[in-house]
Amino acid sequence: MDEQRERGPGGPPRVWGGPSMWRQGPPWWNSGGEERAGRRLPWPTTLALTVFVQAGSGFAEHAQAASREHLTPFARLLLFLATAVLLLRHRHPVPVVYATAGLTLVYVGAGFPYGPVFLAVAVACFAAVVAGHRRAGWGAVGGLWAGHLLIAHWLYRWLPPGDDAARPWGEEIIVAVWVVAIVAVSELGRVRREQWAKERAERARAAERRADEERLRMARELHDVLAHSISVINVQAGVGLALLDSDPEQARTALTTIKAASKEALGEVRQVLGTLRAPGEAPRAPAPGLDRLPELVEQARSAGLTVEVTTEAAPEGDTPQRDTPAGGIPESGSPEGATEPTPKTSAAPAPAPMPAPADKLPPGVDLAAFRIIQEALTNVVRHSGSRHARVLVRHAPTALTLRIDDDGPATGADAGGSGNGLAGMRERAAALDGTIEAGPRPDGGFRVTAVLPLPAGRNLRGRGRTAPQEDQ
Repeated sequence: MDEQRERGPGGPPRVWGGPSMWRQGPPWWNSGGEERAGRRLPWPTTLALTVFVQAGSGFAEHAQAASREHLTPFARLLLFLATAVLLLRHRHPVPVVYATAGLTLVYVGAGFPYGPVFLAVAVACFAAVVAGHRRAGWGAVGGLWAGHLLIAHWLYRWLPPGDDAARPWGEEIIVAVWVVAIVAVSELGRVRREQWAKERAERARAAERRADEERLRMARELHDVLAHSISVINVQAGVGLALLDSDPEQARTALTTIKAASKEALGEVRQVLGTLRAPGEAPRAPAPGLDRLPELVEQARSAGLTVEVTTEAAPEGDTPQRDTPAGGIPESGSPEGATEPTPKTSAAPAPAPMPAPADKLPPGVDLAAFRIIQEALTNVVRHSGSRHARVLVRHAPTALTLRIDDDGPATGADAGGSGNGLAGMRERAAALDGTIEAGPRPDGGFRVTAVLPLPAGRNLRGRGRTAPQEDQ
């Protein structure tokens, strides 16, 4: 049978039936007490139970005609009231369970035939226990049982039918089993509902954590995009103001750079914020990676910073090496016993394209590497007096190592940043189980070193890459 689906307001389709219902609970158990109070009355089930009790009691009358009273209008009224009050079992479970038990006891005490009227008591007890009113449910069923004992073994002398005798004690075993079964099923329902409520709360917390992580991711992306672009705009605006009168052509160049940087920043901001407007849709453009490193170098050059890019492909079996306390890779290159890698160096204004290994990086590593280099160069523009920086990108089978150096010294001026650049880089590296080391070098300047692990068994030469997406 096909599953029936219903879409709740503002949410995904809910599945009625199937294994998921037993993991998450029926839809009518998913609301809390306040929502339950405003829910519609359970007319269908109550009406069906009323018809069943009335019809079943008629059959019971014929079967017990010799020992019990015939059904009178008063008996029919008692049966109707015992089931009609079940309409309020979700809103007022305690009064309903006591009323149902009391009406049933009056029905039995009047000598009317035993029958499905006890089913109404079972339903009321189940509703009360599941709603958390265990003592009320137990008390009502226990009171009905005690009243039946009194009627069957003592009060029968004064109650109809007049020729009635004491009920056999063996029948009380059946009644006891019936009472225990009602209580057991009710408790099972209560425990199961508590488990469903706990699972729903855990899912809600998990969804909230995912939302927090998404907000943090977007904030980090916006910080990286805006910090770099606005730093370039700030530098070029200062240049343009200084040369506006003395060198209009150079001022025009600065304004052109500002326009290009702001246009790129707006494009990336739209890309990040686009996930808010259409969650779940695929991004319209791939996330930046190391293949866009030449563009980053060109932007830094337009801000007056010359960037020298070096790439190394480590031999098989080589492992990333820890640097001096300032962080980074030793200037000597490979460790002892390893083949000396052949570096490829490029310097602005004509940066060489990245080698093939960068195109084989996993999407998350590729994006994080680009953002870390971007933030490090932004910090050089903001806080360093040096106009020259060096970027080393070292590919190894097990990790990608990045090192960004500048010769300093620090300017000590307030560049208007938030001060969260290094923290953002550390968060990006930690999300990939990587590390970030940042600090002054012994010979002056500042160094940032990042080590980003790569998946085990990754083949740099024979494995393709899917373009990373910003919303991953």
